[in-house]
Amino acid sequence: MRNWKRLLMVMALSVFVLAGVLLASGMALTDFIVDYWWHTELGYGGYFWLKLLYRYILSGSVTLFFFLIFFLNFLAASRFLGVDEDAFARLGRGETSRYRKLLALFQTGSMQVYIPVSLILAIAIALPFYDQWQQALLFVFGPEAGTNDPVFGNDVSFYLFSYPVFELIQFELLMAAIILTLGVGVLYLLEHQLLPGRQKPWPTGAKLHMAGLVILTTLVLCWDFVLDRFQLLYTDAHEPQFFGPGFVDFHYHLPLIWLSVASLFGLGIAVLYYLNRRNRLGLALVVGLMALLLVSVGLRKIDSIPQGIDKFIVKPNPVKTERGYMQNNIDATLAAYDLKNIKIIDMVPGLPEEDVLDPELRAHLYNIPVWDPEFLDDVYQQMQGIRPYYHFTDVDVARYLINNQLYQVNLAAREVNITRLPQAAQNWENTHLRYTHGYGVVVTPAAQDGETPMRWYLRDLNLQTKEGFTIEKPDIYYGEEDLTYAIVPNKLNIVGIPSFDEESSFNYTGGGGVPISSLFRKLLFALYFRDRNLFFSINIDDKSRALFHRNIVDRVKSLTPFLQLDHDPYIVVTSKRLHWIIDAYTTSDWYPVSKRSSARFNNDREDQDFNYLRNSVKIVIDSFSGHVDYYVADPNDPIIQGYRKAYPGLFKDINTLPPALKEQLRYPKDQFTAQMKIYARYHQTAPELFYEQAETWDFAKVNGNVMKPFYFTTTLQDYLDNQQSFILINPMTPIARSNLSVLAVAGTPTIGANIAPTQGYSKQIALYRFSREIQVDGPAQVSALIDQDPEVSRQFSLWDQKGSQVLRGRIIVLPVGHSVLYVQPVYLSSTSGTRIPELTRIILSMGNVVVMDASLEQGIVKLEQRLREVRHLMPGPQPQPAPQPPPQPGEPVFKAM
Repeated sequence: MRNWKRLLMVMALSVFVLAGVLLASGMALTDFIVDYWWHTELGYGGYFWLKLLYRYILSGSVTLFFFLIFFLNFLAASRFLGVDEDAFARLGRGETSRYRKLLALFQTGSMQVYIPVSLILAIAIALPFYDQWQQALLFVFGPEAGTNDPVFGNDVSFYLFSYPVFELIQFELLMAAIILTLGVGVLYLLEHQLLPGRQKPWPTGAKLHMAGLVILTTLVLCWDFVLDRFQLLYTDAHEPQFFGPGFVDFHYHLPLIWLSVASLFGLGIAVLYYLNRRNRLGLALVVGLMALLLVSVGLRKIDSIPQGIDKFIVKPNPVKTERGYMQNNIDATLAAYDLKNIKIIDMVPGLPEEDVLDPELRAHLYNIPVWDPEFLDDVYQQMQGIRPYYHFTDVDVARYLINNQLYQVNLAAREVNITRLPQAAQNWENTHLRYTHGYGVVVTPAAQDGETPMRWYLRDLNLQTKEGFTIEKPDIYYGEEDLTYAIVPNKLNIVGIPSFDEESSFNYTGGGGVPISSLFRKLLFALYFRDRNLFFSINIDDKSRALFHRNIVDRVKSLTPFLQLDHDPYIVVTSKRLHWIIDAYTTSDWYPVSKRSSARFNNDREDQDFNYLRNSVKIVIDSFSGHVDYYVADPNDPIIQGYRKAYPGLFKDINTLPPALKEQLRYPKDQFTAQMKIYARYHQTAPELFYEQAETWDFAKVNGNVMKPFYFTTTLQDYLDNQQSFILINPMTPIARSNLSVLAVAGTPTIGANIAPTQGYSKQIALYRFSREIQVDGPAQVSALIDQDPEVSRQFSLWDQKGSQVLRGRIIVLPVGHSVLYVQPVYLSSTSGTRIPELTRIILSMGNVVVMDASLEQGIVKLEQRLREVRHLMPGPQPQPAPQPPPQPGEPVFKAM
């Protein structure tokens, strides 16, 4: 009876385990199949198979390589195990049988042991390749960079592509060599310790085999030391003075590394010599070389000697001894962060002349972004959300040609957000079948006056516009919201939800998603989404399509996880559809002698270290169909060229980007911030200045908060051939000071700049650098001047007493001729109830003069009058104002560019 119960328990347990294995396998297979369908519908089926092929060819090849190493060595060792038949004859029958079985296990019947053991060891050794196969892919396909490192003279591509893989291979070879040497040694000891005839001399083949393994282990260890010298290129021992190797590294650590290589190799040879000859000379060589190796390794671990060299040689003459090494660090860092071609424009600050002030100031102010996106977001939500399930995730900045005039605008996409519905409405059918998409965008001019109604270029669900905006298909199925999967078309009768497709639940024409054209597919998708409702729903038919990975960042990361993404995807309006553009980066932590940075890119869970950065790719996502296109923006980047070779057809030339999208490309904020963080110190290219750090900059701060760069459409003197440009402006101050040092500018030409399609994507960084001899007020100082202005203070106090809250926007810093203009918007918001900030005043400041007005135009007039008064009070001859023709009736005070 007990046997039956035990049998039943074993059978039940077996069925349970088998069911679990089948379920896990089915889930994995389901994910694989659905992932393939998704790639295929996007037009990337070939890319899907290439990724799979590369991953398992590279990882599988490494696994097979180590399996063969282990198996062939174990097999060879088993063949050298000898048998002493006379010794067996002298043993008893029981002992003979026991020893023969043990011998047979490790000799002629070795397949049963060596195959599984070798496979397990090979998988364990090769496991890191399963995670780092992308790096191995670049090792195969990465091209030469065309730039040599300043220390050893190797092409930079060696460090970006080969060196990390060599480090990994060396470590795995070392582990394999040690395991093999120990394992084979144990097998050979069986003959002399466990089997009869242990006094029999070792076979010559066994000696040669062990000698080869010792030599292999020695060579791999030597390779470790040879590679270790390249680690000097990444040392931070000299921080904060400079990054990379210095005098001590080259005159102390590097010679010891080569001494370690020579002594280790000699030690391996000496050990083999001693084991074969067993004489005093061999023993002396082993002891001497072992001592030399220990000394060379130990000296590198002792800090007192290099500290003494640093104390008595380097520190008394730091610039003289470290000059070349600091220069290496400067040159490498500027090259790694693409900072070698920055244009420096020196400015001698001063109040502008009247005949210069009028046209230049007005030209710069025409597109000034007085509406801060942080406050504009609330305005959009309250005035254009319209339905409870719509939400504006982010306010973007762009420039569009409106009525033949270029305007800088703010815009935001009206996306769907089901969590804003009442809890009772957040059911499965509403979430996945009914509320499937957002609709349209809102567009407003960046420059508006206070105390006037908000002006709209595009608004409402009927997409009203008087400015020529047309969008044929404004539906937004893919966006920045955390969108779950949607099934369209379906059988629901949906009423009142705007869509380009009339009765969109029946007639979705986006072309995106994966067809659910059969019951089998329906079952697989139910398993994939872990959602039984999908399988049992009667509102899904054979025309339905599953739309998933609808968050654009998740979508891109699912396709190309090797690209880092900017935090600010932005929406682009074209006559056909709405598109998202995401700036993508290639990074590396292996650029030699370059200063390391850390940042958390979009969708990252933790900061990443890198010392090489390129904005190599512009990614375009169709908000209606979800199609993703990759355009190479920096063809000189060797990393993206490596991926382009590995995945032919994935990346397109940026010259093929449609003009309506190409016109909206911009310099990304994340890249500019990372570059300026580095350049704040590395602009001091002379080692003497670099060591002194007297000219080190910092990001400007106001009230303890770092000022973020902002976009502005303008024409700057000596920048991009004086073309109208869409630029990022970032003010920088001396470290621990508040006065202005430079205005950092990065941008691209705007619409109408007559850039030929074959010229690609042009961009430039420039620095408007102010003289160190003259004080130029920084944003924090201007903010203090505004606080102290009696008129401003009085008005703020009055507003704060009427149930309103005064909100001051960001301070905008603009170069105007040889002067700096500061502009700060002022908003009023209710202290209770609905928060809709209202632009009320605009503050302008130049040369310690502060004015405030509701109108930008009138503010300019006031500023001119106050500046004129200041100039008349200044000593010396005063410039005479140039005669101006009287304005015509109805003519604005200033005109657009």
